[in-house]
Amino acid sequence: MEQNGPLKGLVVADFSQLAQGPWATQMLGDMGAEIIKIEPPKGDWMRHYAYGNLYPKGESISFISFNRNKKSIALDMKTDEGKQIAKDIIAKADILLENFRPGVMERLGLGYEDMKMLNPKLVYCSSSGYGASGPYLKRPGQDLLAQSISGGPFLNGKKGDLPVVTAVGQADLLTSLFIVQSVLAAIYSRSVTGKGQKIEANLLSSAVGFHTQEITAFLHKGENPERSESGIPNPWLGAPYGLYDTSDGYIAIGMNAVRKLAQVIGLDKYDNETFDSNNIIERRDEIRNDFNAVFQTKTTTEWLDILLAEDIWCSQVNSFKEMVEDPQIKHNNMILEYEHPTIGKVKTTGFPVQFSDTPQKIDKPAPLLNQHAEEILKHFSSYTDEEVKAFLKQK
Repeated sequence: MEQNGPLKGLVVADFSQLAQGPWATQMLGDMGAEIIKIEPPKGDWMRHYAYGNLYPKGESISFISFNRNKKSIALDMKTDEGKQIAKDIIAKADILLENFRPGVMERLGLGYEDMKMLNPKLVYCSSSGYGASGPYLKRPGQDLLAQSISGGPFLNGKKGDLPVVTAVGQADLLTSLFIVQSVLAAIYSRSVTGKGQKIEANLLSSAVGFHTQEITAFLHKGENPERSESGIPNPWLGAPYGLYDTSDGYIAIGMNAVRKLAQVIGLDKYDNETFDSNNIIERRDEIRNDFNAVFQTKTTTEWLDILLAEDIWCSQVNSFKEMVEDPQIKHNNMILEYEHPTIGKVKTTGFPVQFSDTPQKIDKPAPLLNQHAEEILKHFSSYTDEEVKAFLKQK
């Protein structure tokens, strides 16, 4: 199957492992770029780690989540041959992405200064935990650590709770998004100037940048926000915002005037002009507890029928099991299925963005280690057929 999508024709030399780099290159691959995944002999670290220790047919569920629409070649970068093949690929690439610790690519002779001499049009993106320099240069950089330093965990949970980090790898995946938009901006710049450039991304800056509204509010007020006692999910917001119990589940209530919501559900205590606001902070825990008691008297579906008819901002609170059956999720085609050579049928998430003229597709599952070595060597290197065969015989 041929590559498809608006980035068809772009070649990415992908040295990245774990999450933030691979998800970025997966998105580029989903949009049609040719992703050459250059792995160490034992493979991407994520091949040997899996959420929930899930290894269907021996394949890591985490690896296949981040590595569809790619080709794999395994290179020993400690050897001259491995480095030369890597340089052959880079010479024909439009984008290079790596997320080693700062300095590793330079020690391998594959740093930006050397590679721009080899390929002046190369867009070279390095991603790290904290940045390419600074006091944390030698610290290990990982999602939990970057989230923790960013201050974000103090926005989650109840007053007095431990700070709460997000269960999703927020710093990793935000960095992926920033990488994609930045390398594509650099490709546009190259179309104007004819020159590539270096991009540096890092987990910590991504996490801080993501909280722009919360941090700006803090800088204006000069005090940390106080989390609520009753579980309102944002310390900067008041009643009635949040999640509430129903008789059979939960309901989410967005930015609504307390008074209007009280009128709709029959809570007379708050039916006066004092409660016209949609963001009452001073009495938010009392208000939330009173509303919660009323919401517990009906099912989620019953409340949605009542509230949506009055244009109240609300929704059901889905578990994953409920989400995959949600009619809007199905309409948006956000759960896809493809064939994997080892696992068989794999269900995963679909494409968040659609293109009218260059629709995406999954034309390659997450690759087996070194699966595409022969194809890559024939296309990117100057190896003869005999040299390709010799390479493939190596362990």
